[in-house]
Amino acid sequence: MTDLHPSHSGAYTSAELMVVAAARALAGVRTVFVGVGQPNLACNLARYTVAPGLELIYESGVYGARPARQPLSIGDPTLVTGATSVVSMADLFGLYLQGGLVDVALLGGAQIDRYGNLNTTVIGTYTDPKVRLPGSGGACEIAINASRIYIIMHLKKRAFVEKLDFLTSPGHLHGGTTAQQLGIPGKGPQLVITDKALFDFANAEREMQLVSLYPGLTIEAISAEMGWKVRVAQSLTETPAPTVDELAIVRRLSSGGTSQRQHSSGQGADNFSRKGRTNMEEAIIIYADSHAGLVSERSV
Repeated sequence: MTDLHPSHSGAYTSAELMVVAAARALAGVRTVFVGVGQPNLACNLARYTVAPGLELIYESGVYGARPARQPLSIGDPTLVTGATSVVSMADLFGLYLQGGLVDVALLGGAQIDRYGNLNTTVIGTYTDPKVRLPGSGGACEIAINASRIYIIMHLKKRAFVEKLDFLTSPGHLHGGTTAQQLGIPGKGPQLVITDKALFDFANAEREMQLVSLYPGLTIEAISAEMGWKVRVAQSLTETPAPTVDELAIVRRLSSGGTSQRQHSSGQGADNFSRKGRTNMEEAIIIYADSHAGLVSERSV
């Protein structure tokens, strides 16, 4: 069961704040490589709030997607309609990604280490795994070539590990400038967004450090979910709770079918249903109405 957290804008879940925090981090970003699930929600929330000019890029070959609803996969037909361009997967990776046209990419994994290296291949040994995971897909190429990487993962000790079982997608490798010494063109992981806290790598060692706690959480609570001693930034902040606008939009987007299990108060999404509108159109209406004073705190 997902915990609910009270705020001036109404109760929210840690998963909702996770999506909101990821969306806020996209302020001013021009292009973003998107996956399905929470990255999808975050990117579309950003389009309606902090990054209206955001171009969504999908691995299937879609650049500048404007989905009418939340896509169910990277091959969902809703991504094609109205997109800036649709090309082959080879062209997308060769011309757009390797061409330096991706500002930010959102990645996740089964395991992450202190330097932002990711494992999506196996749990256990490669030759005799306990669990065989989906593998890299395009994640390794994305991690190498995107200008910046934002990582979205739930904070669990089994996921935040001292040593990866397999290195699928490189982050800052062994820390410092070791990734650049190998000729990796991207800047690597810049932010880790979890359901409990935010981390960055803004130090000479390029080691993950705690920069922001979600409301009500402590350093000790975060440390208990990590496989190494957590490094804490000098200026530790508290992540602001979601606003009325952010909650209304993310719940409307969530009702499109990709994250229904993560949202949760029994209120919110259904209060904004208007016959004949798609979820994306509805989200735009909610945002516009809220700024005209038509969405009240009571509605969410």
